[in-house]
This record gives sequence, C-alpha cells and structure tokens, in this order.
Amino acid sequence: MAEDIKAAAEKKYKSRMRKFRKVVKSDEEKDKFFNQLGASFEVFLPTKNPDELADSFLFYCDVDGTVVDAEYSYNEGEKFESVDVPRKDLKVLVEAFKDFEFEIVEEEDDQ
Repeated sequence: MAEDIKAAAEKKYKSRMRKFRKVVKSDEEKDKFFNQLGASFEVFLPTKNPDELADSFLFYCDVDGTVVDAEYSYNEGEKFESVDVPRKDLKVLVEAFKDFEFEIVEEEDDQ
C-alpha cells in the first residue's frame, strides 16, 4: 500500500515537472498556469529545541503573489494550535519578509 502511494507520488511529480518546464519556456503557458493558481508558503522560525517546540507562519497568496492572509502555528510535541494573523500584523510580517527571494545556490555539478 505504501509503495502504491510512493509510485503515484513519483508519477505525479514527474508530470508536474514537465508542466513547469513548459511554464518556464513559454509566457503563454506561464500565464495560463499561474492564472489558475494561488500559493502558500510556510516559514519555520528558529527555536532553541526544535524537537520539542516548533512555530511558523503560513502565508496564503493570490494568483499575483500578493499575500492575502496568514496564520501562526505553534507546536509542543503532539500539541498544536493555530492563530489567524490580524491584518495589522500581516502588514508587519510582509514588511519583515519583503526581501525574501527563492534562489538556488549553484554547485559545481550544475555547471
């Protein structure tokens, strides 16, 4: 059973990567794809003991990449709580992360 889901995940991953290769090569494909999409990303905050405590912000974005909502998550072992981020705090968080960018560090094997 676990192998079935692993095979399905691998197959879907390959399908998604084919789509992303088309997206990066064609503005038309990119527009078509991103007009169907919202996004979310989670930022895990540093803690002194991450095995016992974890907290993070989960940001929700619209199709333009604009942050429209967020929630804060707090975990102590098996205990979990989530708090909606008020609009005034959302503005502070967006300002704090405004220079954050996705990048990949080139390694010797990539060249």
